[in-house]
Amino acid sequence: MNKLFYPFCLAVWLICFQAQAQSGNRWTKKQVDHWYQRQEWLHGLTAKPHAATDREEFARQYQANPAGWDKAFAYLQETDLNSLAPGKYPIDGEQVYVTVTEGPAKELDKTKWEAHRLYSDIHYMVKGKEKIGVAPVTTAQLTEAYDPAKDIMFYNANGNFYQAEPGTFLIISPKYAHRPGIKVAGDEVVKKVVVKIRTGAAGSKNNLL
Repeated sequence: MNKLFYPFCLAVWLICFQAQAQSGNRWTKKQVDHWYQRQEWLHGLTAKPHAATDREEFARQYQANPAGWDKAFAYLQETDLNSLAPGKYPIDGEQVYVTVTEGPAKELDKTKWEAHRLYSDIHYMVKGKEKIGVAPVTTAQLTEAYDPAKDIMFYNANGNFYQAEPGTFLIISPKYAHRPGIKVAGDEVVKKVVVKIRTGAAGSKNNLL
């Protein structure tokens, strides 16, 4: 009987293992926290994510496109960002790319709440400081319809404002509207890198929670 029992158990285990591999391991909140705090996904980058980062949402986005996020963090770690002139730089075509801006930040009333559908952002300060507002899109009121050519839409929103400065970065997914580029007193010139990472394929399922 044992000769039949053990092969049967092995076959059942293999079937279960393959089914789990196809569906992906579901992450609990505890697993998300463990993955996030280990920060292996930074690939040696010394700057740290801002405390305001929605780690569960970031985990969803990372699972949907790990290769894109890995390229983004590797680029930030390996590139002399101080030497980059303002402009747009491809990392992986239009899947992952960088925009660099340099100049004075704006007064609050000269900025807008915006959001994207196709890309998540890493807002990385190279020089100077600025404030960035963050609010869930579900709580915001649309003021300008989505422009697919620019992947942007505008809102009115009530959100929280955070100071962005060198040594930290903010991760903002399509789940959030944001209001970047707000002037901080005393910082006349701000140099900023925004890495754009294409979100996972439409309709794809992630396996968080």
